[in-house]
Amino acid sequence: MKSSREEREDLLRIARNSQYAKGMNTYSIHHSFQVLSRFVRGEKLLELGPAEGVMTDQLAGLDGDLTVVEGAEIFCEDLKRRHPNITVVHSLFEEFRPAHSFDTIVMGHVLEHVEDPVAILRLAGSWLSNGGRIFAAVPNSRSLHRQAAVLMGLLPFEETLNDLDRHHGHRRVFNPETFRHAFLEAGLTIEVFGGYWLKPLNNNQIEQTWNDSMIEAFMQLGERYPDIAGEIYVVASANSL
Repeated sequence: MKSSREEREDLLRIARNSQYAKGMNTYSIHHSFQVLSRFVRGEKLLELGPAEGVMTDQLAGLDGDLTVVEGAEIFCEDLKRRHPNITVVHSLFEEFRPAHSFDTIVMGHVLEHVEDPVAILRLAGSWLSNGGRIFAAVPNSRSLHRQAAVLMGLLPFEETLNDLDRHHGHRRVFNPETFRHAFLEAGLTIEVFGGYWLKPLNNNQIEQTWNDSMIEAFMQLGERYPDIAGEIYVVASANSL
């Protein structure tokens, strides 16, 4: 297990050459916001791991009090400059100690990065207000483009980390079962499991040949076929409703 100092150094290294706000990643985050906005509750919002803040820009437009927790200081400084009315906390998730509970906690592309996803989910569950919800989204190892990569011999196994995973500092790639299991192990109640972004090709191929209408259509198609979508999500609560 890495020390806090090592984790912060890794986050800084990744942040200096981050690609989360580029190309298809931006499209995916925008659609993720469309999905999560269906499930937002209450006025106290927490976003974990905002990175460049593509999701933050949209969450900041909602009614309510937004707090973001980010481990890379350079991202924090930029978010403070762009959004002076939100609370920006420079902290590892494991070291964050909130002053109040939250009605909605957003974890977009967080759980594939952390050392112990179940521990982070337990922590997040302890920060929820009564009736609050967690929305978490991750890449799906069963995405069509990963399955095709295995058939073409580009990946030995769907859950093998590819070059982009390693660039982003991913520690794992979830499949639908392992993703849901993490929430259950953390003692959370899964209200909704879903997906978006039916992704047949890699990002570079899509960016070079697809227009906005094609991208939006395949984002929506992923909602029909979550098990093979490029992104999967869970909406969870601390207690059964």
